[in-house]
Amino acid sequence: MTIDKGNGAAVGRAGASPASTGGGSTPGVGPRGPGSPIEFRLDAASGVPTYLQLVHQVEHALRLGYLKPGDQLPKVRDVVAALAINPNTVLKAYKELETKGLAAGRPGQGTFVQATLSQIALPELTGLHRSLLGWLASAEASGLDKDGMVALFTSALRDFFNRRGGAGRGGTSVGETEGVA
Repeated sequence: MTIDKGNGAAVGRAGASPASTGGGSTPGVGPRGPGSPIEFRLDAASGVPTYLQLVHQVEHALRLGYLKPGDQLPKVRDVVAALAINPNTVLKAYKELETKGLAAGRPGQGTFVQATLSQIALPELTGLHRSLLGWLASAEASGLDKDGMVALFTSALRDFFNRRGGAGRGGTSVGETEGVA
């Protein structure tokens, strides 16, 4: 699985790509580690610390059902080689995931997913994904660029939850976009 925090794109096991890679992200970060269904990407322009980008990408993959308990995260050395970052950065991200109870390290084997954040089943998620792709195509046909789409979606999401009386599920405030502006 590939997740591009620069534009929120994710490529799952089936190879379906919700969006293409784009502006500001590090393209072609190398192959997934053996046994790992996720490949990290960085967006240097996001202003989000590198370790948090890694944490957020794992959390997004868990929410979307692309990662499940038992899946192995890429080995630290593979991430370091692919992204040219400090090993301590990857270790910090994995430690954060362990603290949240989402992953656990196994000495000599690597780090493995322990819990999921998935909220709905994959068939429902697929239907929602298709609907959202249709909305994106309509937005593009109306003349909106990527930033305009993000702004409109964020505004609509905020209005939706404000009408419902507050923050969305999971305790995340609608104003918190986890590094996506």
